[in-house]
Amino acid sequence: MKKLQILFLVCFCLNYVNAQDDMITIGKTDSIQSKILNETRDIWIHVPDGDYDGVTKKKKYPVLYLLDGSSHFHSVVGMMHQLSPAKGNTICPEMIIVGILNTNRTRDLTPTKPSKKSSHLSRHMVENSGGGEAFISFIEKELIPYIDSKYATESYRVFIGHSLGGLTVMNTLIHKPELFNAYVAIDPSMWWDNKNLLRTIKNTKFDEKYSNKSLFLAVANTMSKEMDTIKVKKDTTYATRHIRAILELHSVLKKDILTNVSYKRKYYKDDTHGSIPLIATYDALRYIFDFYQLNIMQDELMNSENDVLGKVKKYYQRLSKEFGREIKPKQYYIEDIAYRFMEMKQFKKAEQFLKLNITNYPNDFYVYSTLGDFYVTRGNTKKAIENFKKSNAIHKNTYATDQLNKLQKK
Repeated sequence: MKKLQILFLVCFCLNYVNAQDDMITIGKTDSIQSKILNETRDIWIHVPDGDYDGVTKKKKYPVLYLLDGSSHFHSVVGMMHQLSPAKGNTICPEMIIVGILNTNRTRDLTPTKPSKKSSHLSRHMVENSGGGEAFISFIEKELIPYIDSKYATESYRVFIGHSLGGLTVMNTLIHKPELFNAYVAIDPSMWWDNKNLLRTIKNTKFDEKYSNKSLFLAVANTMSKEMDTIKVKKDTTYATRHIRAILELHSVLKKDILTNVSYKRKYYKDDTHGSIPLIATYDALRYIFDFYQLNIMQDELMNSENDVLGKVKKYYQRLSKEFGREIKPKQYYIEDIAYRFMEMKQFKKAEQFLKLNITNYPNDFYVYSTLGDFYVTRGNTKKAIENFKKSNAIHKNTYATDQLNKLQKK
């Protein structure tokens, strides 16, 4: 079933478009001149609803930074769109997606330069490696500030990388944890340079600077048929070095208390190194944004003992904490819950939700009219008049005026 769901997402990626003047597009190209890397870096940008001038508007979005952008941009854009409120879902928020295209992949995505003697790599690859520190500096000091200045961004950021990109994700988490809120390492090349970064991780104390960070580690099945995850740990051949290094990383991470890092590893026995990115990204988004999902079922509403109002308040408090700014529920969402309570004759709870809208939006005339309507249905003329007057005081409107005329004639 899950494979079918992922297949659907792939098909959706190919069909999800924003149509403008007969052009089909899911994003735009942009570029930044990097002084740190001494080159022009191309990036692919997706902004929800094509809102590329949104920096001047109130709506802001979290940002997902994607390594090997040209390889994964299309699938991740489609997946995010399908799982977000754009399609009526709350698996993850709508996000700006920044696909970072490669110029010199080996240079940028390797943190160290291995010695030729200890490496199975070609001389060219060895000599061309080890530029990871400069690349992370480019992301920190040039790319992120550029995106934040040009697009309508939240402070919440996700970093996703596959293979050597996964190695870069882990390297960034260890040395620059403050850059991102969530890290997704998909089948990372932890074997690089005789497991140099892995040794660093073994000596890393995941203290307060890693507070509230999330890490999703995806492991592909790169073993021969006669191997399994238990047998492979005892193997010493070159052929299994990739998965052995990742399993060793997991062993290190699960031994740590990791009180500050929310960590999950998932092994994909039916996926190879090449096929894993799509399904792993899907699972990672579900894991990272577990706090984003708010489902209030009908049976919760029907049980008068349930504190639905408390649940909603706690949800938005958590959302505000994660995104680093106050986030309030939409008026129509709270109003809808209130009306559902009214249908079930739970009038006290309905009133509480309508009053929550007034607490959140005290300068909006509409919320007072809505509460006025509620008091009309309850036969409380005094409170109805009081709220319609407040509505008119904020903004003179025909509806509140007509309701006042009707009520005051009685």
